[in-house]
Amino acid sequence: MKILIALTYYRPHISGLTIYVERLAQTLAARGHRVTVLTSHYLKDLPYREEIEGVTVVRHPVAFRFSKGSIMPGFLSRAYALMRAHDVVSVHLPQAEAGPLAVIGRWLARKPVVLTYHCDLQLPPGILNRAIDRAVFASNWIAGRLADRIVAYTDDYARNSPLLSRFQDKIVVIYPPVIMPAPVPAAVAALKKKYRADGHVIVGFAARFAEEKGVDCLIESIPFVRERIPNVKYLFAGEYQNVIGENVWARLQPLIEQYRDYLEFLGPVPNKEMGNFFGACDVLTVPSINSTESFGLVQIEAMLSGCPVVASNLPGVREPARVTKMGEIVPIKDARALADGIVRVLQNRAAYLRPRVEIEAMFSLENTVVAYESLFGSLRGRAV
Repeated sequence: MKILIALTYYRPHISGLTIYVERLAQTLAARGHRVTVLTSHYLKDLPYREEIEGVTVVRHPVAFRFSKGSIMPGFLSRAYALMRAHDVVSVHLPQAEAGPLAVIGRWLARKPVVLTYHCDLQLPPGILNRAIDRAVFASNWIAGRLADRIVAYTDDYARNSPLLSRFQDKIVVIYPPVIMPAPVPAAVAALKKKYRADGHVIVGFAARFAEEKGVDCLIESIPFVRERIPNVKYLFAGEYQNVIGENVWARLQPLIEQYRDYLEFLGPVPNKEMGNFFGACDVLTVPSINSTESFGLVQIEAMLSGCPVVASNLPGVREPARVTKMGEIVPIKDARALADGIVRVLQNRAAYLRPRVEIEAMFSLENTVVAYESLFGSLRGRAV
């Protein structure tokens, strides 16, 4: 099949969405499909077109950025030309262009359109951001009306999402693609030594610093954890400075300085080394605060590495701990409750551990890709 994938940001930008699409695109290409990714040219040093692991990546010029969005004159006409050369269009939401892309795909190019809904959009407070939220929601709603199928991570999230709950008859649930090499003991030991974490109990966090990730709540949990586990250290993996559309790092500087002795910031970690990061952690936290987090891929990656989790009680985000029994679910925006969950896991860690093969049986890259192949294949050549 010839598959066109459209999304605002692609690699090397790091987010759960871009990692998801990269894994899906490259695995589909490895299985013999012709895959093209249409995205934004968000960094000036990136090539406008390149081949990455069998995937053709087309980056359209950006005139300027508006919050997290990109203004790209000519993007839709380029999308139309590419759609005509492909069998199916896979649009990844949220994105402002979703509605026009679905209109072009369905009515002009006359190709089947499949949406993958990664999360609701909820920008930080402010009149302008609320207007952007509403505009993107309207565009995504149009896309939902016109799409042939909508892929959701979980039924839990689909039933609770303000957008997805309107299109239950189109929903196809497919767990996200997960790849995680097992930790290497020597590399785990080296990582602990590098970040002065030897002899400490390690609480992990793996995500970029964004408002919805609940970083402030996690840092505020430190004194409550230290009341019962004094020798604790928090390790943060992921981009924390210069995150597109975010100022979390700058805003949290007073809090970070207050607890600096207990914090280490690793920055972006290559995926091939993330297993060692999770292997170094005694517990991984996903303290997200709203529905812009719909699952938390890092939870499964941590579980595959033998690390239990503590996650917020949000639709979709609570799914991994609930189905694997390999973690705790805690109330959102509650530092003390988060600390209590962390301590429960740390003090009874063996009770939360599950064999890697058990987690792999529930969440595997092959299962995800085969489900997409089946979905795309069922729509290929369909009259629209």
